[in-house]
Amino acid sequence: MTEKKGKFDFAIDRGGTFTDVFARLPDGRERVLKLLSRDPQNYKDAPTEGIRRVLEEETRRSFPRDQPVDTSLIGWIRMGTTVATNALLEREGERTALLVTLGFKDLLHIGTQARPKLFDLEVAVPEVLYEEVIEVDERVVLRQDGCQLPRKDPRRIVTGSTGDSLEVWRELDLERVEKDLRGVLSRGITSLAVLLLHSYTWSDHEKAVGRLARRLGFTQVSLSSEVMPMVRAVPRGYTVCADAYLTPKIHQYLKGFTSGFKGGLKHVDVLFMQSDGGLTPMEQFCGSRAVLSGPAGGVVGYAITSYSEMEKKPVIGFDMGGTSTDVSRYAGQYEHVFEATTAGVTLQAPQLDINTVAAGGGSRLFFRSGMFVVGPESAGAHPGPACYRKGGPLTVTDANLALGRLLPNFFPKIFGPGEDEPLSMEETMKRFRHLSQEINLFLSSNQSQVGANGANRSPSSKPEMSVEEVAMGFIRVANEAMCRPIRALTQAKGHDTSQHVLACFGGAGGQHACAIARALGMKTVFIHKYSGVLSAYGLALADVVEEVQEPCSLQYEHGSFGELDRRVEQLSKRCLDTLSARGFTSPQITTEVFLHLRYKGTDCALMVTAAGYPADAKSCLAGDFRGAFTERYLKEFGFTIPDRAIVVDDIRVRGCGKSGIKSVFKSKTALGQSKPVKVTKCYFEEGYLDTSVYLWEELPCGHSIWGPAIIIDKNSTILVEPSCEARLTEGGDVCMTVSSDPHCALGTELNTVQLSIFSHRFMSIAEQMGRVLQRTSISTNIKERLDFSCAVFGPDGGLVSNAPHIPVHLGAMQETVQYQIRSLGTTLKEGDVILSNHPCAGGSHLPDLTVITPVFRKGVSRPVFFVASRGHHADIGGITPGSMPPHSTSLEQEGAVFVSFKLVTGGVFQEEALTEALMAPAQYPDSSGTRNLHDNLSDLRAQVAANQRGSQLVGELIDSYGLAVVQAYMGYIQSNAELAVRDMLKDFARRRRQQTGSLEVESEDFMDDGTAIRLRVQINEEEGQEQRFGATAMLRAPSRSLPSSIACAAWWDKTFPLIRDALHQSKSPFPLAQSFSLPRMPLWWEETFSRPREWSTSYLGHLRCALLHRAA
Repeated sequence: MTEKKGKFDFAIDRGGTFTDVFARLPDGRERVLKLLSRDPQNYKDAPTEGIRRVLEEETRRSFPRDQPVDTSLIGWIRMGTTVATNALLEREGERTALLVTLGFKDLLHIGTQARPKLFDLEVAVPEVLYEEVIEVDERVVLRQDGCQLPRKDPRRIVTGSTGDSLEVWRELDLERVEKDLRGVLSRGITSLAVLLLHSYTWSDHEKAVGRLARRLGFTQVSLSSEVMPMVRAVPRGYTVCADAYLTPKIHQYLKGFTSGFKGGLKHVDVLFMQSDGGLTPMEQFCGSRAVLSGPAGGVVGYAITSYSEMEKKPVIGFDMGGTSTDVSRYAGQYEHVFEATTAGVTLQAPQLDINTVAAGGGSRLFFRSGMFVVGPESAGAHPGPACYRKGGPLTVTDANLALGRLLPNFFPKIFGPGEDEPLSMEETMKRFRHLSQEINLFLSSNQSQVGANGANRSPSSKPEMSVEEVAMGFIRVANEAMCRPIRALTQAKGHDTSQHVLACFGGAGGQHACAIARALGMKTVFIHKYSGVLSAYGLALADVVEEVQEPCSLQYEHGSFGELDRRVEQLSKRCLDTLSARGFTSPQITTEVFLHLRYKGTDCALMVTAAGYPADAKSCLAGDFRGAFTERYLKEFGFTIPDRAIVVDDIRVRGCGKSGIKSVFKSKTALGQSKPVKVTKCYFEEGYLDTSVYLWEELPCGHSIWGPAIIIDKNSTILVEPSCEARLTEGGDVCMTVSSDPHCALGTELNTVQLSIFSHRFMSIAEQMGRVLQRTSISTNIKERLDFSCAVFGPDGGLVSNAPHIPVHLGAMQETVQYQIRSLGTTLKEGDVILSNHPCAGGSHLPDLTVITPVFRKGVSRPVFFVASRGHHADIGGITPGSMPPHSTSLEQEGAVFVSFKLVTGGVFQEEALTEALMAPAQYPDSSGTRNLHDNLSDLRAQVAANQRGSQLVGELIDSYGLAVVQAYMGYIQSNAELAVRDMLKDFARRRRQQTGSLEVESEDFMDDGTAIRLRVQINEEEGQEQRFGATAMLRAPSRSLPSSIACAAWWDKTFPLIRDALHQSKSPFPLAQSFSLPRMPLWWEETFSRPREWSTSYLGHLRCALLHRAA
């Protein structure tokens, strides 16, 4: 692609609120411009207006707003837009019909049944994108000679693109389809999504429907076999629906945009950013690949400007805005995900891996039940933070202002009702003084708290917290909240967070960059000179991308290399031909080959490149993909399966046409040191310090600025903390060197701010365990239904923290861990992993298999922590499939039983012994061993991998703070959880008394034989606990057995979401620790039910407790 010299080039990021414009002028100079995305009183379209303003100001010619813009001076235009994202979020896409195989009308409405928020009492099912459904009487199935299901005689046998054979059971009836399509058209629907089963490999039926629909007059026809030819009908169906739903809206926007220019931009090279970080011609920009068009530009921007090909140090992108923060990673290649959910719609398309956390400059500040809490609620643009003078709440922005890190004199006077006043320091300090009084009152009224060692301490002996200490506390908690997604992005995939550069952009990030880098162990922070408009600048740097992908079902082995090489060459040629047709020369074009690989019999596929793994005699010509896959799998999941074949699911080739600009900007140089424009006072851990203030535009390159200092730009404020150094590069960017934390080590005495930080850290560990388990498992129960739980336990087996997983698991897992401690004692060794499901050993019902890993430290003979995961396996044998027979009379009839089974010994997975145990139920009459051994083994490996990740993260936490401190805060978190529940019960009692005049609640339910179960609770409003708790039922028959673990499980399963909901209503924090279930545990079970015999059936106990669960 030849560059047009002497022209204006534009890169524009059209966001929801602002539109950022980067312009390269004919003489090589660069300009940036920011304007409102919607300002109908002044202009119709923000990108067009931005181009018009630059042309008018630079040429000093008139470009009237009411006339199309002359394009003779424009070289190219590149855009990123949130048009598709907003249409998806607001459900304002095109009216769409879905055409699907007969019998699958509700496939996308049913979806995967995944519930991202398991404890929501009211689940809002996302609306489907289609308005009508047409069922097509056609059927194609994969040919499987070993299938024992009733079969139909196929009309014909066909071969798919993967090489698989398929049977056509029912041919496509085009006459019937035409009649149905005409009916849809008559109702005004002109956009059609087509999803036929197995079309990812054999697309003839879909293509025939597509030709017919276009002939009939449908303006948009999206075929799943063309939009994304990957296996799995549900995400493929969501993707094709999104494409049909959003693409017309994009075309509508493009039509309006081009109409603002003479000739409709026919002779201007117009490119749009896709979700994968590559540019595509305007006419090929489609809905399914446009959802992350806006954020993708920022990722490209920091990746190209921050990553050094010489040092090859990976970069974390940190984009902190007003309501949320986006983080991503770049290590020489863009990290893509191929299945992601936006606005309830799962898209199966390459997208940059961007993680978002609800913490930004506008996040609100709370003190609840002894905890500093930041967000997720936001003050929004209106009323905004308290300092905006519109009656808004305290936010992170206010905390920075109170500490002197934001300077009102350097902000425009656009605040207050008349939008003509400066930021209000007075309002911020007034609010903080009130909050500080509330915090100090709480600390003084709680005379003593119990630490991990049981010793009391008196917080009243400590001095009161000042306003500055309170504000600093909230900043530290906010920083930790923003560290969590960064740890998830790195540690959850086996990367060392400290070995990264932090690339900061967005308006609010510079105030927190040093602190976040220090907390993560990073040494370098990079802030580009265009950090305020980096998404637009990234568009100017980006390459044009052409991707082709096709499914495959070959094994990665020597016999398949010839076919793999042939298909790779074919796809590469398609990329080269397409990019050549767009004007790129051979030296400008590069291609990269990816194989979507997984171990045979597993469902966890990785998109792998062979970069760094050259081809050899044992690989295909594109590189050693086996070596690349094995190393990455080991890094992410902690194990490999050496004797297992590797399957190629997809072949993907990504072609890039190098077209990004090269910045020629050079910062000015000076001989002397730069001088500050003023010196102010800023508050840090050491107290108030003199802090020099510099203007970014006046800084010369090469000179160092030692913290504390503030660097101010028209779009951002950068805080250089004490012991950190900032310097300006030749390109005009700020590079900061971050020192390690100079402050003294944390002691075991309770620090209220540190309590909130440790709460985030423990929760982060459990969350990352859950991510690994979901990613590495293969069963529908765990991977899609999320029927699993992960948690961290103390040395006594008490629950420290868990992610918001399944409460019925969490109620019993503590007993499981404590049983193993009592049973195995000193025999537990490093490298051991225990498997258990017996009800008398803390199990709930047998399919819930618990995997427990003890965490050891050098010099300590006993485990210092435990991590555990419990997952529901669909079948583990027994007299009926599903391992939950309602008529069982003994435990053996329900499936395989594990009390204290060594799943891993000395680091070796005991597959042979495990297989034998899972097949053992077959020895009993009318019983079978597990009916799905493959899934059992794979999911148990996934649980081991999740525990391994938790063990590593706990070890790193201890390395940072010391064992005594970590265990002390474990105890403080458990105590705080009880305090939070007491506060909730006090609030509940107050509201109950006001509404009914009574402090009692009661309920009644009945068992199958008519026996009543009655539950009565009376709340002590002063103490925040149950004053009387009663559950009555005359159940003493042997079949009415109920283990205590099941009682606790059911108690948690019912009370956990109820208390969570009550905590949410009362705006209290959400504790997830052992004492959360206090102050009263269900000790009534012994009075109501009989203790079970060791091999009594768990089913009836589980069912009886389910009735108590209902009564509760």
